[in-house]
Formats: sequence, C-alpha cells, structure tokens
Amino acid sequence: MNRHLDLEIAELKEKLLTMGSHAERAVSEAVRSLIERSDDLARKVDENDNIVDQFEVDVDEAAIHLLSKAPLATDLRFITVAMKISQNLERIADEATKIARRSLELNLEPQLKAYVDIPQMAGIAREMLKTALDAFVHKQPEKAIEVIARDKKVDEINKQFHRELSSYMIENPATITRCLNLMVVSKALERIADHATNIAEEVVYLYEARDIRHGGGK
Repeated sequence: MNRHLDLEIAELKEKLLTMGSHAERAVSEAVRSLIERSDDLARKVDENDNIVDQFEVDVDEAAIHLLSKAPLATDLRFITVAMKISQNLERIADEATKIARRSLELNLEPQLKAYVDIPQMAGIAREMLKTALDAFVHKQPEKAIEVIARDKKVDEINKQFHRELSSYMIENPATITRCLNLMVVSKALERIADHATNIAEEVVYLYEARDIRHGGGK
C-alpha cells in the first residue's frame, strides 16, 4: 500500500514539474513576443493557456484522490503544498497570457521606447520561479528563502517604470494607450514574481514545517 502511495505521490510531483515548465515557457515567450514584436508568438501563448489550466485540474484531482487515502503527516503536507503550487503556476500562466495580449496591442503602434526594464524584471521573475521549483525538487528550503529576498527588486523596478511611464503620458498624451499597456505588462511581471515568492514560501513550509507567509516563522 505504501509503495503504491509513494508511486502516486511521485507521479503528482512529476505532473507539477511539467506544469511548472509550461508556465516558465509561457512567461519567456510572452516577453519575447513583446521584445521581438511577434504577433505569432503572442497568439501562441494565448492559445496555450488552456494547457496549464488543465494541469491545474489534473493536479487537484490527483491530490484529492491521495487525500482520501489518509496519508502520513509528511505526505499530507506535500499533497496540500502541491495544490497551492499548482494554483500559483496557473496564475503565472494567466499573467503571461495577459502580457501576450498586451503585446498584440502594443505591436499595432510604434515602439514607445527601448525596452530595458521589462526584460530585467522578466529575467529576475523567471529566475525566481526556476529557483523556487528547483528548491522544491531538491528539498532545499534555504534556496527558497533566497527567492523571497529577490522579490523586492522586482517591486522597485515596477514602481520606477510606472513613474517613468506616468511622465511620458503627462508630456505627450498621444502615448497614453501604449503607456497603459506597458504598465499592465510591468504589473503582470511583478505579480509573476509574487507567485514565485508564494511557491518559495510553500517550499519552506513543506520541508521545514514552518509558515513564513506574511513575515511569520521568524
């Protein structure tokens, strides 16, 4: 019975990691669609969003099935954390889709400015997500804690970018539509970093039984 349960838990973990790979790719391709002004890439991200949605459904179904088997406390913690990670991955994919849709609108007009802040934010957010998932796989809560510390940098870039775009709109009202779309993109990247942070917090809880959300567990 225990060996069968272990196999199902391993399958759940594999499903979660595949979902994470899809979410990471969605973020990468969404940002590329903006930087490279590629409508085809943006549409691909939009069309593939349902793949991650289905993974969330599958993970939840598998987790609920496992919960019915009255697992040990450590397995129970893993199953509940898996469901929370899945939820955050689905929301990351949603934010990537939001970026792709805004890219389609931005590509209709001349590029407002050289994109520097967006690739920088995207790079940090993607690395945060990758590190959080690696920490989950390799049972390294200390790596997850490093992810949490990096979230502030993304917040700072987002705020600075919003201030810059606000100045553009005041100085030249013709840029308002483009600026608003870029603000949505920037905020989406900030939210992706937030979800990566959430995943990292769940990893710490999983391996240390310590809830550090909202500054707890200090």
